[in-house]
Amino acid sequence: MHVCVLGAGIVGLATAWQLERRGHQVTVIDRAAPGAGASGGNGAQLSYSYVQPLADPSIWKQLPKLLLSPTSPLKLRPQLDPLQWRWGMAFLAACNAQTSRDTTAKLLALAASSRTEFEAMQADIAPDCDFSATGKLVLYASAAALAGARAQLELQRTMGSQQRIVAPDECIAIEPALASYRSQMAGAVYTPSECAADCLKVCAELMRSLEARGVRFLPGTDVHGFARNGHRIAAVHTSQGDIEADAFVMALGSASHKLGRALGAYLPVYPLKGYSITVAVDPSPGAAPTVNVTDSARKVVFARIGSRLRVAGMAELVGHDAGIPATRIATLAAATRALFPHAGRLEELHPWTGMRPATPRGLPIIGRLARAPSNMLFNTGHGALGFTLAFGSALRVAEALASCAPTP
Repeated sequence: MHVCVLGAGIVGLATAWQLERRGHQVTVIDRAAPGAGASGGNGAQLSYSYVQPLADPSIWKQLPKLLLSPTSPLKLRPQLDPLQWRWGMAFLAACNAQTSRDTTAKLLALAASSRTEFEAMQADIAPDCDFSATGKLVLYASAAALAGARAQLELQRTMGSQQRIVAPDECIAIEPALASYRSQMAGAVYTPSECAADCLKVCAELMRSLEARGVRFLPGTDVHGFARNGHRIAAVHTSQGDIEADAFVMALGSASHKLGRALGAYLPVYPLKGYSITVAVDPSPGAAPTVNVTDSARKVVFARIGSRLRVAGMAELVGHDAGIPATRIATLAAATRALFPHAGRLEELHPWTGMRPATPRGLPIIGRLARAPSNMLFNTGHGALGFTLAFGSALRVAEALASCAPTP
C-alpha cells in the first residue's frame, strides 16, 4: 500500500520505519524539519519501566499551587478555549487510584514493546544518537514522598518492572556526581535498565535511512484538509498540492486535534508545554552524571547524551504559546547547580521549548477511531513519553493497517 504519514516527529518517523520495513510505499509530510517539534529538545530519557501517569490522585492536593504559584513545575493558565476546559475536566476525572493503576499497566505494556522495537531499529540502521543504557535514579526529598514512590514501585513490580528503593549512600555509589546533594535526598527509586539517547539525532538518522530506502519526505509542507471518497480519504490537501494514498496516519502531535475535528473525530489532545537546556559537560570524573536522574520534587530530568547534559522539565497547560520565559530557563539552570554544581558551564545552555501532545489520562491514541474515515489511523497523544513509546505505538499502527486495505 501507499501510506501517507502526517508528522515527522519521533512518532511519525518510527511509524514510517515500521511501515517501510513491511514493504509499504511511504510518504512523510510535515510543516517543519524532522524532529523540529516536541521531539527535538525533549528530556532524552527512554523511561521504559517508570511510567507513572501525570493523572494521579496526588494532583488534588497540588491544585492550589498549580493555579496560583508562579514557581510551580506544573502550571495551569486558564484560556478562553473549550478544548482546554474539556481536557482539564477529563484530566481531573482521571486523577483517581483505579484509573492511574489501569493506565500504568497499559503504558508499561506499550513501553516494553517499544523497547524491543527500538532495539530492532538500532540493529537495522545503527543510528549515531549518543545512546546509553546506564539506568535511572528518581530522587525523593522526604520520607513521605519516598513512601508514595514505594507504592508505585510495588504496583509496577507486579507488572514486570525491575526496580528497588535505594538509600542516599547507595544513590551516590550509583551516581557519584550526586555527592554534594546527599543531605537533600531521602532516597530514590533505582531502575538499572533505563536508557537515554538524543531524540533529534534519532530523527535525523531515521530520515537518512528511510530516504535511502525510497521513503518520500515533504518537509515545509502544510496540511490544509482532506479529499474524501465515501468513508475513506482519497487525498490530503497540502501546500504542495494533493497527495493521494491508500491509507493515512495522523502523527501531528498537538496539531492533531484540529485536523481530527475536520474528519469528525474528537481527539482529546492538548499541548503540555515543557522546557529544556543542553549543557556541555565537564569531563572530570564525578562532575556530571552518567546515570539518568529525575528530581521528583522539581519535576526535572537529567540525561547524559554524549558530551552534553540534557536538563528538561515543567508541564504547563497554557495553550500554544511557544515563548521561552527567562524564569523557566533560570529554574532549570538552578536545578542543575543544586544537584550537579560541577557538571559544566551554564553560560551556554541552549534553551528549548516543546508542546508535548497529551491526553487527559496519559494514554496515546493509536489506530482507527469509529467516527473517522476507515483508512485514517491515529498515532498521537503520547505526552511526555513520546520518545519512550514511539516505536511500540508505531508497531501497533502497522499491525492495524491490515484492516485498512483498499477494496480490489
